[in-house]
Amino acid sequence: YRKVTTINKIYRFEKSYRIFAGIMSGSNVLIIEDEEKLREVMVQFIGMEGYHVFEAATAKAGFKKLEQEDIDVVVCDVKLPDANGVELAGKIKTQYPLLEVIVLTSYGNIPNAVQAIKNGAFDYLTKGDDNDKLIPLINKALDKVRLQKRILQLQKQVSEKFTFDEIIHKSKIIDAVIDLAKKVAPTNASVLLLGETGTGKEVFAEAIHSGSKRNTQPFVAVNCSAISKDLLENELFGHKAGSYTGAVKDAKGLFEEANHGTIFLDEVGEMSQDLQAKFLRVLETGEFIRVGDTTTTKVDVRIIAATNRDLLKECDAGHFRLDLYYRLSAFQITLPALKERPEDIELLVKHFVKISSAKMNKPTLAVSQEYIEKLKCHQWKGNIRELKNVVERSVILSDSDTLATSSLPYEMQVLIKDNPSAEKALELASVEKCHIQKILMLSNGNKSQAAKILGIGTATLYRKLHEYELE
Repeated sequence: YRKVTTINKIYRFEKSYRIFAGIMSGSNVLIIEDEEKLREVMVQFIGMEGYHVFEAATAKAGFKKLEQEDIDVVVCDVKLPDANGVELAGKIKTQYPLLEVIVLTSYGNIPNAVQAIKNGAFDYLTKGDDNDKLIPLINKALDKVRLQKRILQLQKQVSEKFTFDEIIHKSKIIDAVIDLAKKVAPTNASVLLLGETGTGKEVFAEAIHSGSKRNTQPFVAVNCSAISKDLLENELFGHKAGSYTGAVKDAKGLFEEANHGTIFLDEVGEMSQDLQAKFLRVLETGEFIRVGDTTTTKVDVRIIAATNRDLLKECDAGHFRLDLYYRLSAFQITLPALKERPEDIELLVKHFVKISSAKMNKPTLAVSQEYIEKLKCHQWKGNIRELKNVVERSVILSDSDTLATSSLPYEMQVLIKDNPSAEKALELASVEKCHIQKILMLSNGNKSQAAKILGIGTATLYRKLHEYELE
Protein backbone atom coordinates (compact mmCIF):
# COMPACT_ATOMS: atom_id res chain seq x y z
CA TYR A 1 0.00 0.00 0.00
CA ARG A 2 3.07 2.32 0.15
CA LYS A 3 2.55 3.49 -3.40
CA VAL A 4 -0.37 3.56 -5.78
CA THR A 5 1.82 1.53 -8.15
CA THR A 6 1.10 -1.44 -5.88
CA ILE A 7 -2.03 -1.83 -8.02
CA ASN A 8 0.11 -2.97 -10.93
CA LYS A 9 1.93 -5.44 -8.72
CA ILE A 10 -1.23 -7.18 -7.55
CA TYR A 11 -3.20 -6.80 -10.80
CA ARG A 12 -1.76 -9.90 -12.52
CA PHE A 13 -4.79 -11.84 -13.66
CA GLU A 14 -6.39 -11.72 -17.07
CA LYS A 15 -9.33 -9.38 -17.62
CA SER A 16 -11.56 -12.32 -18.53
CA TYR A 17 -10.80 -14.02 -15.22
CA ARG A 18 -11.64 -10.89 -13.22
CA ILE A 19 -15.00 -10.60 -14.96
CA PHE A 20 -15.63 -14.34 -14.56
CA ALA A 21 -14.76 -14.23 -10.86
CA GLY A 22 -17.12 -11.35 -10.18
CA ILE A 23 -20.02 -12.88 -12.13
CA MET A 24 -19.60 -16.38 -10.74
CA SER A 25 -19.22 -15.27 -7.14
CA GLY A 26 -21.47 -12.19 -7.10
CA SER A 27 -19.26 -11.31 -4.10
CA ASN A 28 -19.36 -8.07 -2.10
CA VAL A 29 -16.34 -6.77 -0.19
CA LEU A 30 -16.49 -3.95 2.36
CA ILE A 31 -13.37 -1.86 3.12
CA ILE A 32 -13.39 -0.07 6.51
CA GLU A 33 -10.36 2.25 6.48
CA ASP A 34 -10.09 5.85 7.74
CA GLU A 35 -7.12 6.82 5.51
CA GLU A 36 -8.87 8.13 2.40
CA LYS A 37 -6.04 7.67 -0.14
CA LEU A 38 -5.27 4.16 1.06
CA ARG A 39 -8.97 3.28 1.00
CA GLU A 40 -9.26 4.53 -2.59
CA VAL A 41 -6.29 2.37 -3.64
CA MET A 42 -7.76 -0.71 -1.97
CA VAL A 43 -11.19 -0.13 -3.51
CA GLN A 44 -9.58 0.20 -6.93
CA PHE A 45 -7.38 -2.90 -6.97
CA ILE A 46 -9.93 -5.15 -5.24
CA GLY A 47 -12.53 -3.92 -7.72
CA MET A 48 -10.18 -4.87 -10.53
CA GLU A 49 -10.59 -8.49 -9.45
CA GLY A 50 -14.26 -8.37 -10.39
CA TYR A 51 -15.71 -7.94 -6.90
CA HIS A 52 -18.33 -5.38 -5.88
CA VAL A 53 -16.49 -3.13 -3.42
CA PHE A 54 -18.08 -0.88 -0.78
CA GLU A 55 -16.21 1.50 1.51
CA ALA A 56 -16.54 3.16 4.91
CA ALA A 57 -14.26 5.44 6.93
CA THR A 58 -15.57 4.49 10.38
CA ALA A 59 -16.96 1.49 12.21
CA LYS A 60 -20.36 3.21 12.45
CA ALA A 61 -20.46 3.79 8.68
CA GLY A 62 -19.29 0.20 8.16
CA PHE A 63 -22.19 -1.22 10.18
CA LYS A 64 -24.58 0.94 8.17
CA LYS A 65 -23.22 -0.61 4.96
CA LEU A 66 -23.61 -4.08 6.46
CA GLU A 67 -27.28 -3.31 7.10
CA GLN A 68 -27.80 -2.04 3.54
CA GLU A 69 -25.77 -4.53 1.50
CA ASP A 70 -25.25 -8.31 1.45
CA ILE A 71 -21.53 -8.25 2.31
CA ASP A 72 -19.40 -11.40 2.08
CA VAL A 73 -15.99 -10.19 3.29
CA VAL A 74 -14.97 -7.20 5.45
CA VAL A 75 -11.41 -5.83 5.31
CA CYS A 76 -10.94 -3.44 8.23
CA ASP A 77 -8.13 -1.43 9.77
CA VAL A 78 -7.19 -1.95 13.42
CA LYS A 79 -7.03 1.75 14.27
CA LEU A 80 -10.31 3.43 13.39
CA PRO A 81 -11.59 6.79 14.73
CA ASP A 82 -14.46 5.15 16.62
CA ALA A 83 -13.36 1.54 17.20
CA ASN A 84 -10.58 -0.97 17.48
CA GLY A 85 -10.54 -3.30 14.48
CA VAL A 86 -9.74 -6.38 16.58
CA GLU A 87 -12.81 -5.78 18.78
CA LEU A 88 -14.84 -4.76 15.73
CA ALA A 89 -14.16 -8.15 14.11
CA GLY A 90 -15.86 -9.86 17.05
CA LYS A 91 -18.92 -7.57 16.90
CA ILE A 92 -19.28 -8.10 13.14
CA LYS A 93 -19.02 -11.89 13.45
CA THR A 94 -21.61 -11.89 16.24
CA GLN A 95 -24.16 -10.02 14.12
CA TYR A 96 -23.21 -11.49 10.73
CA PRO A 97 -21.78 -14.99 11.38
CA LEU A 98 -21.70 -16.01 7.69
CA LEU A 99 -19.36 -13.26 6.50
CA GLU A 100 -15.57 -13.22 7.05
CA VAL A 101 -13.37 -10.43 8.45
CA ILE A 102 -9.75 -9.70 7.51
CA VAL A 103 -7.98 -7.32 9.93
CA LEU A 104 -5.22 -4.98 8.69
CA THR A 105 -2.67 -3.00 10.72
CA SER A 106 0.39 -0.85 10.09
CA TYR A 107 2.17 -2.42 13.05
CA GLY A 108 1.75 -6.15 13.35
CA ASN A 109 2.05 -7.78 16.75
CA ILE A 110 1.33 -11.34 17.84
CA PRO A 111 -1.09 -10.58 20.74
CA ASN A 112 -3.32 -8.51 18.45
CA ALA A 113 -3.21 -11.20 15.77
CA VAL A 114 -4.14 -13.92 18.27
CA GLN A 115 -6.98 -11.86 19.71
CA ALA A 116 -8.32 -11.04 16.23
CA ILE A 117 -8.49 -14.74 15.38
CA LYS A 118 -10.13 -15.50 18.73
CA ASN A 119 -12.74 -12.84 17.95
CA GLY A 120 -13.61 -14.67 14.74
CA ALA A 121 -11.43 -12.85 12.19
CA PHE A 122 -10.51 -14.93 9.14
CA ASP A 123 -6.92 -13.64 9.20
CA TYR A 124 -4.66 -10.73 10.22
CA LEU A 125 -2.30 -8.90 7.83
CA THR A 126 0.36 -6.21 8.18
CA LYS A 127 0.10 -3.35 5.70
CA GLY A 128 3.00 -2.94 3.30
CA ASP A 129 4.70 -6.28 3.93
CA ASP A 130 1.83 -8.45 2.73
CA ASN A 131 0.57 -6.66 -0.37
CA ASP A 132 0.58 -9.85 -2.43
CA LYS A 133 -1.40 -11.78 0.17
CA LEU A 134 -4.57 -9.72 0.39
CA ILE A 135 -6.30 -10.75 -2.86
CA PRO A 136 -5.56 -14.49 -2.41
CA LEU A 137 -6.73 -14.15 1.20
CA ILE A 138 -10.00 -12.53 0.10
CA ASN A 139 -10.47 -15.38 -2.39
CA LYS A 140 -9.95 -17.96 0.37
CA ALA A 141 -12.36 -16.11 2.67
CA LEU A 142 -14.97 -16.08 -0.10
CA ASP A 143 -14.52 -19.83 -0.61
CA LYS A 144 -15.33 -20.31 3.06
CA VAL A 145 -18.36 -17.99 2.84
CA ARG A 146 -19.74 -19.87 -0.18
CA LEU A 147 -19.21 -23.21 1.56
CA GLN A 148 -20.97 -22.00 4.72
CA LYS A 149 -23.93 -20.71 2.69
CA ARG A 150 -24.15 -23.96 0.75
CA ILE A 151 -24.10 -26.03 3.96
CA LEU A 152 -26.83 -23.81 5.42
CA GLN A 153 -28.91 -24.26 2.27
CA LEU A 154 -28.53 -28.04 2.35
CA GLN A 155 -29.37 -28.16 6.06
CA LYS A 156 -32.49 -26.13 5.36
CA GLN A 157 -33.48 -28.54 2.59
CA VAL A 158 -33.03 -31.51 4.91
CA SER A 159 -35.03 -29.88 7.74
CA GLU A 160 -37.85 -28.77 5.42
CA LYS A 161 -38.68 -32.08 3.81
CA PHE A 162 -41.76 -32.23 1.64
CA THR A 163 -43.55 -35.50 2.34
CA PHE A 164 -46.43 -37.31 0.67
CA ASP A 165 -48.71 -36.29 3.56
CA GLU A 166 -48.27 -32.65 2.55
CA ILE A 167 -49.55 -33.12 -1.00
CA ILE A 168 -52.89 -31.31 -0.99
CA HIS A 169 -55.64 -33.37 -2.60
CA LYS A 170 -58.79 -35.42 -2.14
CA SER A 171 -59.10 -36.81 -5.68
CA LYS A 172 -58.68 -40.53 -6.31
CA ILE A 173 -56.48 -39.84 -9.33
CA ILE A 174 -53.83 -38.23 -7.07
CA ASP A 175 -54.27 -41.06 -4.54
CA ALA A 176 -53.23 -43.48 -7.29
CA VAL A 177 -50.20 -41.34 -8.20
CA ILE A 178 -49.10 -41.12 -4.56
CA ASP A 179 -49.43 -44.91 -4.18
CA LEU A 180 -47.07 -45.40 -7.14
CA ALA A 181 -44.59 -42.85 -5.79
CA LYS A 182 -44.62 -44.42 -2.32
CA LYS A 183 -43.77 -47.82 -3.80
CA VAL A 184 -40.76 -46.55 -5.73
CA ALA A 185 -39.50 -44.10 -3.07
CA PRO A 186 -37.62 -46.61 -0.83
CA THR A 187 -35.74 -48.06 -3.82
CA ASN A 188 -32.78 -46.59 -5.70
CA ALA A 189 -34.59 -46.79 -9.05
CA SER A 190 -34.51 -43.80 -11.38
CA VAL A 191 -37.92 -42.17 -11.83
CA LEU A 192 -39.33 -40.25 -14.79
CA LEU A 193 -42.11 -37.83 -13.93
CA LEU A 194 -44.37 -36.87 -16.84
CA GLY A 195 -47.05 -34.22 -17.09
CA GLU A 196 -47.88 -30.72 -18.20
CA THR A 197 -46.00 -27.68 -16.89
CA GLY A 198 -47.16 -26.67 -13.43
CA THR A 199 -48.60 -30.02 -12.32
CA GLY A 200 -46.25 -30.35 -9.32
CA LYS A 201 -43.46 -32.58 -10.61
CA GLU A 202 -40.85 -31.06 -8.30
CA VAL A 203 -43.17 -31.47 -5.31
CA PHE A 204 -43.45 -35.19 -6.07
CA ALA A 205 -39.69 -35.45 -6.62
CA GLU A 206 -39.07 -33.98 -3.15
CA ALA A 207 -41.66 -36.32 -1.61
CA ILE A 208 -40.00 -39.35 -3.25
CA HIS A 209 -36.65 -38.20 -1.86
CA SER A 210 -38.17 -37.73 1.61
CA GLY A 211 -39.62 -41.24 1.44
CA SER A 212 -36.26 -42.78 0.52
CA LYS A 213 -33.31 -43.98 2.61
CA ARG A 214 -31.40 -40.96 1.30
CA ASN A 215 -33.68 -38.44 3.02
CA THR A 216 -30.94 -37.16 5.33
CA GLN A 217 -28.73 -36.40 2.32
CA PRO A 218 -28.98 -33.47 -0.17
CA PHE A 219 -31.85 -33.01 -2.61
CA VAL A 220 -30.51 -30.94 -5.52
CA ALA A 221 -32.88 -29.61 -8.18
CA VAL A 222 -31.85 -28.15 -11.54
CA ASN A 223 -34.01 -26.95 -14.43
CA CYS A 224 -32.25 -28.00 -17.63
CA SER A 225 -34.16 -25.44 -19.69
CA ALA A 226 -33.11 -22.54 -17.43
CA ILE A 227 -29.37 -22.96 -18.12
CA SER A 228 -27.79 -22.48 -21.53
CA LYS A 229 -26.59 -25.65 -23.25
CA ASP A 230 -22.98 -24.42 -23.10
CA LEU A 231 -23.08 -23.98 -19.31
CA LEU A 232 -25.24 -26.95 -18.33
CA GLU A 233 -22.41 -29.51 -18.59
CA ASN A 234 -20.21 -27.39 -16.33
CA GLU A 235 -23.13 -26.91 -13.90
CA LEU A 236 -23.84 -30.65 -13.70
CA PHE A 237 -20.32 -32.10 -13.74
CA GLY A 238 -18.03 -29.26 -12.63
CA HIS A 239 -14.64 -28.45 -14.14
CA LYS A 240 -10.91 -28.92 -13.72
CA ALA A 241 -8.62 -25.97 -13.04
CA GLY A 242 -7.29 -24.54 -16.31
CA SER A 243 -10.01 -26.14 -18.44
CA TYR A 244 -11.01 -22.70 -19.75
CA THR A 245 -10.25 -19.03 -19.14
CA GLY A 246 -11.33 -18.20 -15.62
CA ALA A 247 -11.27 -21.78 -14.31
CA VAL A 248 -8.58 -21.03 -11.71
CA LYS A 249 -9.38 -24.01 -9.50
CA ASP A 250 -11.30 -27.28 -9.49
CA ALA A 251 -15.05 -26.85 -9.07
CA LYS A 252 -17.67 -29.41 -8.10
CA GLY A 253 -20.80 -29.85 -10.17
CA LEU A 254 -24.33 -30.57 -8.97
CA PHE A 255 -23.85 -34.33 -9.25
CA GLU A 256 -21.07 -34.15 -6.66
CA GLU A 257 -23.14 -31.78 -4.51
CA ALA A 258 -25.90 -34.42 -4.55
CA ASN A 259 -23.57 -37.32 -3.72
CA HIS A 260 -25.39 -39.94 -1.58
CA GLY A 261 -28.60 -37.96 -2.10
CA THR A 262 -30.97 -37.23 -4.98
CA ILE A 263 -30.67 -35.01 -8.04
CA PHE A 264 -33.83 -33.80 -9.74
CA LEU A 265 -33.42 -32.89 -13.43
CA ASP A 266 -36.46 -30.92 -14.54
CA GLU A 267 -37.16 -30.47 -18.27
CA VAL A 268 -34.64 -33.21 -19.09
CA GLY A 269 -35.92 -33.21 -22.69
CA GLU A 270 -34.09 -29.90 -23.23
CA MET A 271 -30.68 -31.51 -22.76
CA SER A 272 -28.38 -31.51 -25.80
CA GLN A 273 -27.46 -34.83 -27.44
CA ASP A 274 -23.78 -34.56 -26.43
CA LEU A 275 -24.77 -34.05 -22.82
CA GLN A 276 -27.34 -36.84 -23.01
CA ALA A 277 -24.50 -39.31 -23.74
CA LYS A 278 -22.61 -38.18 -20.63
CA PHE A 279 -25.79 -38.27 -18.56
CA LEU A 280 -26.43 -41.84 -19.74
CA ARG A 281 -22.99 -42.85 -18.49
CA VAL A 282 -23.79 -41.47 -15.02
CA LEU A 283 -27.03 -43.47 -15.01
CA GLU A 284 -25.27 -46.70 -15.98
CA THR A 285 -21.96 -46.45 -14.10
CA GLY A 286 -22.25 -43.62 -11.59
CA GLU A 287 -19.18 -42.05 -13.21
CA PHE A 288 -18.51 -38.86 -15.16
CA ILE A 289 -15.60 -36.69 -16.26
CA ARG A 290 -15.40 -33.06 -15.22
CA VAL A 291 -14.99 -30.44 -17.94
CA GLY A 292 -11.29 -30.35 -18.86
CA ASP A 293 -10.42 -33.41 -16.75
CA THR A 294 -9.03 -36.78 -17.87
CA THR A 295 -9.91 -38.88 -14.84
CA THR A 296 -13.36 -40.09 -13.83
CA THR A 297 -15.27 -39.01 -10.74
CA LYS A 298 -17.61 -41.52 -9.09
CA VAL A 299 -20.82 -40.58 -7.30
CA ASP A 300 -23.72 -42.39 -5.66
CA VAL A 301 -26.77 -40.38 -6.72
CA ARG A 302 -30.44 -41.25 -7.12
CA ILE A 303 -31.83 -39.62 -10.29
CA ILE A 304 -35.35 -38.29 -10.73
CA ALA A 305 -36.08 -36.65 -14.07
CA ALA A 306 -39.12 -34.79 -15.35
CA THR A 307 -40.42 -33.47 -18.65
CA ASN A 308 -43.57 -32.07 -20.23
CA ARG A 309 -42.50 -33.39 -23.63
CA ASP A 310 -43.42 -36.67 -25.31
CA LEU A 311 -39.94 -38.21 -25.19
CA LEU A 312 -40.83 -41.06 -27.56
CA LYS A 313 -41.76 -38.51 -30.22
CA GLU A 314 -38.53 -36.66 -29.45
CA CYS A 315 -36.66 -39.94 -29.99
CA ASP A 316 -38.40 -40.48 -33.33
CA ALA A 317 -37.45 -36.95 -34.35
CA GLY A 318 -33.82 -37.60 -33.42
CA HIS A 319 -33.79 -35.07 -30.55
CA PHE A 320 -33.53 -37.53 -27.66
CA ARG A 321 -31.49 -40.72 -27.29
CA LEU A 322 -33.64 -43.85 -27.29
CA ASP A 323 -31.26 -45.71 -24.96
CA LEU A 324 -31.42 -42.84 -22.47
CA TYR A 325 -35.22 -42.82 -22.69
CA TYR A 326 -35.47 -46.53 -21.86
CA ARG A 327 -32.94 -46.14 -19.03
CA LEU A 328 -34.89 -43.22 -17.56
CA SER A 329 -38.38 -44.58 -18.09
CA ALA A 330 -37.98 -47.82 -16.17
CA PHE A 331 -40.43 -46.33 -13.68
CA GLN A 332 -42.75 -43.66 -15.01
CA ILE A 333 -45.28 -41.60 -13.09
CA THR A 334 -47.68 -39.33 -14.98
CA LEU A 335 -49.13 -36.39 -13.06
CA PRO A 336 -52.65 -35.38 -14.11
CA ALA A 337 -53.51 -31.87 -15.26
CA LEU A 338 -55.50 -29.73 -12.82
CA LYS A 339 -58.58 -29.82 -15.08
CA GLU A 340 -58.65 -33.60 -14.53
CA ARG A 341 -58.92 -33.17 -10.75
CA PRO A 342 -61.44 -30.32 -10.19
CA GLU A 343 -62.37 -31.70 -6.76
CA ASP A 344 -58.91 -30.64 -5.54
CA ILE A 345 -59.34 -26.99 -6.54
CA GLU A 346 -61.11 -25.87 -3.37
CA LEU A 347 -58.44 -27.37 -1.09
CA LEU A 348 -55.64 -25.85 -3.18
CA VAL A 349 -57.34 -22.43 -3.24
CA LYS A 350 -57.68 -22.34 0.56
CA HIS A 351 -54.04 -23.37 0.91
CA PHE A 352 -52.84 -20.62 -1.46
CA VAL A 353 -55.13 -18.05 0.19
CA LYS A 354 -53.48 -18.82 3.53
CA ILE A 355 -49.99 -18.43 2.05
CA SER A 356 -50.82 -15.25 0.09
CA SER A 357 -52.67 -13.62 3.02
CA ALA A 358 -49.61 -14.13 5.23
CA LYS A 359 -47.35 -12.74 2.50
CA MET A 360 -49.54 -9.62 2.18
CA ASN A 361 -49.81 -9.22 5.99
CA LYS A 362 -53.56 -9.74 5.80
CA PRO A 363 -55.77 -11.96 7.97
CA THR A 364 -56.56 -15.23 6.21
CA LEU A 365 -59.44 -14.46 3.86
CA ALA A 366 -62.55 -16.58 3.50
CA VAL A 367 -63.51 -17.88 0.03
CA SER A 368 -67.02 -17.65 -1.41
CA GLN A 369 -68.49 -20.76 -3.03
CA GLU A 370 -69.24 -18.77 -6.17
CA TYR A 371 -65.51 -17.97 -6.40
CA ILE A 372 -64.67 -21.70 -6.21
CA GLU A 373 -67.29 -22.60 -8.85
CA LYS A 374 -65.87 -20.04 -11.28
CA LEU A 375 -62.39 -21.53 -10.85
CA LYS A 376 -63.70 -25.03 -11.49
CA CYS A 377 -64.96 -23.87 -14.91
CA HIS A 378 -61.54 -22.68 -16.05
CA GLN A 379 -59.30 -24.89 -18.24
CA TRP A 380 -56.08 -24.23 -16.24
CA LYS A 381 -53.52 -24.52 -19.01
CA GLY A 382 -50.87 -23.44 -16.49
CA ASN A 383 -52.18 -25.95 -13.94
CA ILE A 384 -51.41 -25.50 -10.22
CA ARG A 385 -48.89 -22.74 -10.89
CA GLU A 386 -51.52 -20.71 -12.73
CA LEU A 387 -54.05 -21.31 -9.94
CA LYS A 388 -51.56 -20.07 -7.35
CA ASN A 389 -50.98 -16.87 -9.34
CA VAL A 390 -54.71 -16.23 -9.76
CA VAL A 391 -55.35 -16.67 -6.04
CA GLU A 392 -52.46 -14.36 -5.13
CA ARG A 393 -53.87 -11.73 -7.49
CA SER A 394 -57.29 -12.06 -5.84
CA VAL A 395 -55.83 -11.63 -2.36
CA ILE A 396 -54.04 -8.46 -3.47
CA LEU A 397 -57.19 -6.99 -5.03
CA SER A 398 -59.65 -8.02 -2.31
CA ASP A 399 -60.96 -5.19 -0.10
CA SER A 400 -63.13 -7.41 2.09
CA ASP A 401 -62.60 -10.43 4.32
CA THR A 402 -63.98 -12.82 1.65
CA LEU A 403 -62.68 -13.54 -1.84
CA ALA A 404 -65.40 -12.77 -4.37
CA THR A 405 -65.58 -13.35 -8.13
CA SER A 406 -64.99 -9.63 -8.72
CA SER A 407 -61.30 -10.19 -7.84
CA LEU A 408 -60.89 -12.73 -10.66
CA PRO A 409 -59.66 -11.87 -14.16
CA TYR A 410 -62.57 -10.81 -16.41
CA GLU A 411 -62.52 -13.97 -18.55
CA MET A 412 -62.93 -16.09 -15.40
CA GLN A 413 -65.72 -13.96 -13.98
CA VAL A 414 -68.00 -14.68 -16.94
CA LEU A 415 -67.20 -18.36 -17.46
CA ILE A 416 -70.26 -20.55 -18.09
CA LYS A 417 -70.22 -23.88 -16.27
CA ASP A 418 -70.20 -27.07 -18.33
CA ASN A 419 -69.65 -25.14 -21.57
CA PRO A 420 -66.13 -25.99 -22.80
CA SER A 421 -66.44 -23.73 -25.83
CA ALA A 422 -67.36 -20.73 -23.67
CA GLU A 423 -63.80 -20.03 -22.61
CA LYS A 424 -62.51 -19.68 -26.18
CA ALA A 425 -65.37 -17.36 -27.05
CA LEU A 426 -64.78 -15.30 -23.93
CA GLU A 427 -61.09 -14.96 -24.71
CA LEU A 428 -62.13 -13.07 -27.86
CA ALA A 429 -64.66 -11.02 -25.87
CA SER A 430 -61.95 -10.07 -23.39
CA VAL A 431 -59.70 -8.85 -26.22
CA GLU A 432 -62.59 -6.83 -27.68
CA LYS A 433 -63.34 -5.26 -24.31
CA CYS A 434 -59.71 -4.22 -23.80
CA HIS A 435 -59.55 -2.78 -27.32
CA ILE A 436 -62.68 -0.69 -26.77
CA GLN A 437 -61.25 0.62 -23.48
CA LYS A 438 -58.02 1.70 -25.22
CA ILE A 439 -59.91 3.49 -28.01
CA LEU A 440 -62.10 5.30 -25.48
CA MET A 441 -58.95 6.49 -23.70
CA LEU A 442 -57.43 7.68 -26.99
CA SER A 443 -60.63 9.59 -27.83
CA ASN A 444 -60.83 11.07 -24.30
CA GLY A 445 -64.21 9.40 -23.76
CA ASN A 446 -65.77 10.78 -26.95
CA LYS A 447 -68.04 7.87 -27.93
CA SER A 448 -68.85 9.17 -31.42
CA GLN A 449 -65.15 9.49 -32.24
CA ALA A 450 -64.43 6.09 -30.66
CA ALA A 451 -67.17 4.44 -32.76
CA LYS A 452 -65.68 6.04 -35.88
CA ILE A 453 -62.17 4.72 -35.05
CA LEU A 454 -63.58 1.27 -34.32
CA GLY A 455 -65.53 1.27 -37.58
CA ILE A 456 -68.88 0.55 -35.92
CA GLY A 457 -72.06 2.50 -35.38
CA THR A 458 -72.59 4.57 -32.24
CA ALA A 459 -75.57 2.40 -31.26
CA THR A 460 -73.41 -0.73 -31.56
CA LEU A 461 -70.76 0.88 -29.37
CA TYR A 462 -73.33 1.75 -26.69
CA ARG A 463 -74.59 -1.85 -26.76
CA LYS A 464 -71.07 -3.22 -26.27
CA LEU A 465 -70.38 -0.72 -23.49
CA HIS A 466 -73.45 -2.01 -21.70
CA GLU A 467 -72.52 -5.64 -22.39
CA TYR A 468 -68.99 -5.19 -21.02
CA GLU A 469 -70.13 -2.95 -18.14
CA LEU A 470 -67.98 -0.07 -19.37
CA GLU A 471 -70.64 2.64 -19.09
